Amino acid sequence: MNASSKLLLIATARTTGLRKVHRPATDNSPAFDLAYVRTGPRTSTPTVIIPGGPGLGSVLPYRRLRRLAARGGLDLIMVEHRGVGRSRTDLAGHDLPVSAMWVTEAVDDIAAVLDREGVRTAFIAGSSYGSYLASSFGARHGDRVAGMLLDSALQSASDHDLEREVLRDLLWEGNEPLPTLVHELAATGIDERELLDVVRAAYELCGATFLTRLLRRRIRHRGSLTWKLLASYATRDASIAQLPGIYEFDLVGAIGFRELGYGAPRDGRPLDPALTYGLIADQFPPFAHEPFDLQAQAANFSWPLVLLTGARDLRTPTAIARRVAAAAPDAVLVEIDNGHSALDTHPVALLNAIRRLVNGQQEQLPADTVALNQLPKRGISARFPALLQAALAVERFMQV
Repeated sequence: MNASSKLLLIATARTTGLRKVHRPATDNSPAFDLAYVRTGPRTSTPTVIIPGGPGLGSVLPYRRLRRLAARGGLDLIMVEHRGVGRSRTDLAGHDLPVSAMWVTEAVDDIAAVLDREGVRTAFIAGSSYGSYLASSFGARHGDRVAGMLLDSALQSASDHDLEREVLRDLLWEGNEPLPTLVHELAATGIDERELLDVVRAAYELCGATFLTRLLRRRIRHRGSLTWKLLASYATRDASIAQLPGIYEFDLVGAIGFRELGYGAPRDGRPLDPALTYGLIADQFPPFAHEPFDLQAQAANFSWPLVLLTGARDLRTPTAIARRVAAAAPDAVLVEIDNGHSALDTHPVALLNAIRRLVNGQQEQLPADTVALNQLPKRGISARFPALLQAALAVERFMQV
């Protein structure tokens, strides 16, 4: 066991509600112990929350979320994804192989946890990549779904084309201030991947006004500290930087490339989302196929379904959620003033939406939108927008 693994075990040893379930060996994987957490008052129908990524941990990053959920009376389960954190290694302490990384295996892990807990049905909530797992759980284990919430819904590898269209319509096409400034900055020869990652993150986190100011600042001052801060946050390089137990992409990234098309070919135009993972594509298996046709499966989602979408989400645009809501027989669409992943940037709103679903009140959610927007933001990325706003204000004041 390496030093990082030892530190992770120490950091999580006293985590409230930490448990494990044995996963037997298969043709693709050695046997290993899958970690999960259950907190809050026990009910017959808990809620499973699945983070994004793939690569985000469940045990360490979401401790505060679980405390908030417990205070609100939610019986919550979070499963540490195979290949991440306390579910990273086999029984001998060796990393699980890439051959063990498949959507269906991760979905069956969730079912195994429900079996271990004696749970017949559960509410399934997933964010971003987690929403893909949630929908896949519905496709594979539909009889175990009491209700579902998809936050920043990801439904198909083909949605890369929609992502390109939405991103370019906002930030590249036309003569509005934002496209004009993006064109001006692009003309300076800035790295095209950095340009994509930073402007997308700035818009999602802080909105159009902030991005306009940031672009003007960066055009005038190449050394903008706020721009560099955002670049560090948003841009992935070839090293696949990791935070043990919090974000570990190196193994589970195979799912993203092999089944979700993260290595989609570029189309040769600016602001291409395919640039995001371009530098690391050769480190992962090529795209093979998607495990399910989730667009078709949505019509079979007979349970209550909530689509929670951010109005500023450029990675899983609202059009995806609208499409799913139109296909599913019992769906409610809720658009909030947010960017990508309410789980990470506005978790209090997410938990309130889950409570409505659990209590059979999901039809009231569209009327709750103003109230949801006014709730405090406390997620793992929630304080970052305020930090960015403050950093840019200091830069402008100090003329740094």
